[in-house]
Amino acid sequence: MDIKQFCVKLSVQPARGLMDEKFTVLIQNAPSGFQLTVHALHHCEDGHTWEAFAHYTTNATGTVNVSEDPSLGGTYSGVEPMGLLWSLGPVPGSKPGFRLRKVNVQTPMEVTISVYQGHQTEGFVDQVPLASVVVERWYMAPGVCRIPITEGGLTATLFLPSGSGPFPGLLDLWGGGGYLLEYRAALLASHGIASLTLDYLTPKITIETGKMVDNQYFETAYRVLEQHPQVLGSRIAMLGLSLGSSVTLKLAAYSQVIKLRCAVCISGSHVQPTDGTLEQMFNFFHENAGKTRITEENQVIWRDLLLPIPTDPALKVDVGRLQCPLLLVVGEDDQNWPAYESAQDIREMMERAGNSHLLTVLSYPNAGHLIEPPYTPHARASTFKTVDTHQTFMALWGGETAAHSRAQEDAWRKTLVFLRENLYGGTNPGAASFFHL
Repeated sequence: MDIKQFCVKLSVQPARGLMDEKFTVLIQNAPSGFQLTVHALHHCEDGHTWEAFAHYTTNATGTVNVSEDPSLGGTYSGVEPMGLLWSLGPVPGSKPGFRLRKVNVQTPMEVTISVYQGHQTEGFVDQVPLASVVVERWYMAPGVCRIPITEGGLTATLFLPSGSGPFPGLLDLWGGGGYLLEYRAALLASHGIASLTLDYLTPKITIETGKMVDNQYFETAYRVLEQHPQVLGSRIAMLGLSLGSSVTLKLAAYSQVIKLRCAVCISGSHVQPTDGTLEQMFNFFHENAGKTRITEENQVIWRDLLLPIPTDPALKVDVGRLQCPLLLVVGEDDQNWPAYESAQDIREMMERAGNSHLLTVLSYPNAGHLIEPPYTPHARASTFKTVDTHQTFMALWGGETAAHSRAQEDAWRKTLVFLRENLYGGTNPGAASFFHL
């Protein structure tokens, strides 16, 4: 069959949208029963190249709709409308340990989607595609305002939604890797929540003095957000991932300054010295470093540092003190942090304290540690550099790619609902729930 006789048409709609917005990939005008490969290519900001691909066979009208038709093989299989994004991986020959993260949120993530003849698995760069389109995915919606924050010695960025406001606010804390990461806060602002993302591990105070920030640093960030004229000071949430979740739980329970409307903790734990600083928390981890496991692939598993869950109340945040709704998001294959075990203990503690009606747990089988915004490519393991010891190693995060990606999509949707209900809606919490999804 001479494919040149056909003018294969490829369309992606919408070609420009938010990172968490689905698109439809449609191939038309191909021969019926024709084998083809749909390929996605992305050149990220650090110079590395990522790709995903899937095999399809056209129907009787010479059409493939990626949102409805099953992939017969490739980097994903089955009906997966957004598989071309979440299954992106480094091209063959790349060094191991990469993790795809957007650095400059003021530019889009550009992905070239192409169609090739036959069921191909390699050598795409050497072939001429039948059709190609460039797709833009943004973390910042039109009108979102990005404001660097240095007030009070902070290293932070505030994202304000489009419109006149004032808006509910959110303090966004990432994990133990440090540095100022903006893409989640930018996406939250694109959904109507003024979001302040905070670097609390690598600011100048850490570099110049060798000391980590204390609780006052987080309270300063909260006050800056609370007092901003475009923020509703009485409607502020916190969201943390990994170490950021541990900090969030502690501040929500004990801070006399930070009064939250609600809190979201992703892949975190309540196990930590309750009367200590961030630096003492790290010392506690180092004291338990002997529990660290190393896989045959030389990947580090940290989750046993905090297992078994201690019975000493001085080593667990007293979640019975919480007075705001709490959403826990955990992956049951988290190899980095005992988030699932911690969630179970938190539920029991809150039941004993009589405030379990404030708790919702989303628990995902076969999901790993790095539960990020939708369609972020899954990294089962990646290189990680510790902030305090400056050691670099391969960290095992866990998760099975398809299940993890579904967890990211579901958790993000339910997180937005949770935040909107508690920041925009009423204040009456519902019954406690623990979902295995």
